[in-house]
Formats: sequence, C-alpha cells, structure tokens
Amino acid sequence: MIVSPFDNAIISQSILAAAREMGAKLIRSAYSTILREASDGSAAIANVHGDIVAQAELIPIQLGPIGITLKQCLARYPAHTIRPDDFMITNDPYAGGQHLPDVYIFCPIFYDGQLIGFSASVAHQIDFGGGAPGLDTDASDIYQEGLRFPPTRWSQSRDWNGGPLEQLVRANVRVPDLTIGDMNAMFAANAIACVRVVQLCDKYGVGMVTEVMNEMVNYSERRFRAAIATLPPGIYYGEDMIDDDGVTDQPLMIKVKVSVTHDAIDIDFAGSSPQVRRNLNSPFSCTVSAAVTCVKSILTSPDIPFNEGILRAVSISAPYGSILNPAPPSPVRARLEANYRIYNAIMRALAPVAPGKVISTGFDTLTAACFSLQRDEKYSVYLEIFGGGYGASEHGDGCDAVDSPLSNCANTPVEALDMEYDFFRLERYALEPDSFGMGKHRGGAGFSREYSVLADDVGFAIYADRHRYAPQGLFGGEEGKCGYCEVTRNGVTERIASKSMLTLMKGDRVKVFMGGGGGYGDVHERHPSLVEADGRDGMVDNARA
Repeated sequence: MIVSPFDNAIISQSILAAAREMGAKLIRSAYSTILREASDGSAAIANVHGDIVAQAELIPIQLGPIGITLKQCLARYPAHTIRPDDFMITNDPYAGGQHLPDVYIFCPIFYDGQLIGFSASVAHQIDFGGGAPGLDTDASDIYQEGLRFPPTRWSQSRDWNGGPLEQLVRANVRVPDLTIGDMNAMFAANAIACVRVVQLCDKYGVGMVTEVMNEMVNYSERRFRAAIATLPPGIYYGEDMIDDDGVTDQPLMIKVKVSVTHDAIDIDFAGSSPQVRRNLNSPFSCTVSAAVTCVKSILTSPDIPFNEGILRAVSISAPYGSILNPAPPSPVRARLEANYRIYNAIMRALAPVAPGKVISTGFDTLTAACFSLQRDEKYSVYLEIFGGGYGASEHGDGCDAVDSPLSNCANTPVEALDMEYDFFRLERYALEPDSFGMGKHRGGAGFSREYSVLADDVGFAIYADRHRYAPQGLFGGEEGKCGYCEVTRNGVTERIASKSMLTLMKGDRVKVFMGGGGGYGDVHERHPSLVEADGRDGMVDNARA
C-alpha cells in the first residue's frame, strides 16, 4: 500500500503520541513512590511481529531491548494463538528480561478480530520478593533476588483482578497494595494504546496504519545507517572498570572493540571480566540496550525514533559466562553498574573520531538506596534511584544533579517522603560544590541526601559504584569526584562499602554522596565569565576559581 507523506506524518506522530500518553498514564496511575514520583517505568507500542515502533521517552535501559523481551514471549506463544483477553508477562533476565523488579506486561491490539500489534509496559516494582525488602545486595543467585516469571501467557478476566496470578503475586511480595497497584497502572497504560490505535484504524483503515507502523521502523533504520556512515571506517577500542564485585576489592574490567563499516557497527566485549558471585552481572538484553543507547546518543539527533530500526544496524557480542552475558543462575539485580561502564567504554572508543559528539565520563552509576521497616505483619519499603553529575562536552558544561543517561529517573520530592514514611526523615538535599572536574567546560555537579532514622531496627541496603575510580575527563579535562555513603551513630561517622546491608537504629544518620562528572578540554581555556559564574554561584571555592 502506498501511503501519502501527509498521512504517514499524521499517523506516525499519532502513534508516537499514543506511546507518550501510555507513559503519562503509567506514571500518574502508579501507587509506589519509585514509579509515581521517580518515574521508573516505560511504555511502548509494537507491530504484530514484535518490532517496537514507538516508545515513551522514559527509561532508555528498559526500552532498548523491549522488542527482544516481547519476541521471547512470542516464541513461546505465536501471534496466531493470541486472543483479545490474553496478556503476556515476564521479568526473567535469562529470557529477554532485565532484572526481577522490572516486570514487563504485553497486551494484544485487535481490530475487527485481527491482531495488529501489541502494547507494552514495564515498571520497576518497589518489592518483588527475594531475600530482603526492596533489594538484597548479598544475593548469590537469582533465586534469592525475587519472584521470577518466565515468558507466560494469562487471561485478564480469569487470572487477574483477584484471580490466581494476582493472588500468587500478593502472596510473594512485602507491599502487595503498592505492587498490585503499580501492575494495574501498567494494564491501564496498555489499554490506552489499544484505544488510540483502534481509533486510527477507524479513521484511516487498518492497512494504512499497519503500513505506517512498518515504515516507522524502516525510517529509523535509514536515518541511523546514514549517521553511522559519517564515521570513518575503522576499529576503535575503549575500556572502563567497576569498583569491585562487593566481595573482593578487585576491579571488574569492561572492554569493547567497536568496528565501523560503511553503514553498520559491530560491538564486541571480548576481554571483559568473567561473571561474578554477586548481583553486578548484566543479562545480555541489558548489554544490548546499553550499547545501542550509547551509540544512538552519540550519532543521532533526538528526532530519530528509538525503535527496532536502530537495532538492525548494530551487532553486539559478549562472551558467554562473562559479566556482560552471564550464565544462569547468576544474580543480576545491580546490572546497571556494568551497563554504565559499557556506556563509558564506547564513549571513550569513539571520542577520537567523534570529539564533538561525545561527552566526558559522568558520575555514571546507579546508586540504589533502600530503607525498610517491618511492623507486626506488614512492611514499609522505600527505594530510590540516584544519579549525579553529567560529563561535560565540547558544547557546554555537564548537567548538575540529574539521573544518569541510561536511567532518567526523577528524585522523589521531600514532601512525598514525609507523607509516605514515618520511620526516617530526609534532613538535607543539596548540590555539592567542587564535586566535578574542571575543563574548558566543567562536569555537572553531584549532590547528596542525608537521612535521620526515627525508629529502631530499620533495614538499609545500598548498591553503588564510582566510590573508588573517579569519572574521567576528556581532552585534558579533570576527573570528577568519587561518591560515598556514611553512617553516623552516637557521634561517630563511618563510611560503608558501596554494596552493603545493615540495620539502623533510632538517632542514626545516613549520608549518600553522588559525585560529579569529568571536565572536557583544557581548564585554561575556560571562559572567564564561566569561571566568575562558578564562583558567584558557590560551585567552586575562590582558590579553585
């Protein structure tokens, strides 16, 4: 079918708008603070083959491989067997998923009895079972990390809304009202996509809509391949490291070889560290997502939709049994620490041939902090994701105090925490001066959050990175500051390891410090007006200015 450019533009932008509306519905309907306030969830629309055609601009790491996840479901339940009341669910890292808290739900989109696509949503569940509330940094296999769903098909009318699947989830999580509430928000988001796509079919016909969905994927592929063709062909190398595995002090290496041909890229992670005993392993779908997200952010403008077409131009490999392609049942909860080193290593590899398009290393790490308290038969669980400062670029300073590029979560407002939790209080939340690397352009500033504990026997867990190896600058820029976490008890302050679990008592105080990004270019080339602004704003001390 030939579609006019006008109809193509209207329908494609309508599908993109539907995906964005899904994202808004997901966040606004959520119950937990990590989804409702921090926006740790995503939404997308796929064609009948499982190719993602449109997605909300939410969490890159969740969305990059979402088509891989859906296709794992369709491999077990082919499209011709799907019925309107069905849905598919998975969180299995070894079957296209990411880590167990990220639950994916896929619902079919039918028009006049014909399956034409799927709506997809994913949300980070604040608790999904496992060995400890919120997160278990000591888990040594995936079975200790939570409830695991392989790709499975269910009936909404029979198995949810009080049915056996909902009962199963409720019986295995510590905060069932929040978890079930967030999963219902996912169903609501998926329903929005179904309504909007059906409305488009009513107006333009199912043939034209499905043709435009296919063309959206082809369009992204053409644009992305054209962007790759601007790089000089060659082989480029980069590396970075994770502080440690939470057991020993030995760093974990991430090594990458990026091979650029005319309009395609091959990314090989041979030489990266073997899989580890703790939860820093990255499922292969996450490795793919991190790599593709980085390459797209370097090469293309935001107007190119991130969909299946991008994946067609990139091939990715990692040795089986390595930290970037682990064998089950390795734990994977903190997989983003490895994913960020993928991002950093690829940035470094391509910096010499794309200096105006890369950024310095930011405080690119996932700092996950969790407070929990059991009262009688119920739990209260608070989990939040923190970023830090972005790396600087040729064009300007790095962003201050934002989430890191693969995650894109927001910080939970102090007021929301005061309303939800009475066993701790957020006492201080501030930008941290001198936390970044200087250069022609400085890195983004980091920030800190300080909590006072208001009850005894409060569980605290954290996993983080960049506590030992600082974010590096580019082209002469200085490195940023490392992060840290410290606990003060009875006037004595001690720093704890970046992967830790402990019990807090009333009166304890916890500080989580996120560092800043690396600088870009020679510090002596920084414009005097920028130096003056840094000093005036209190971002650097007078001596450093």
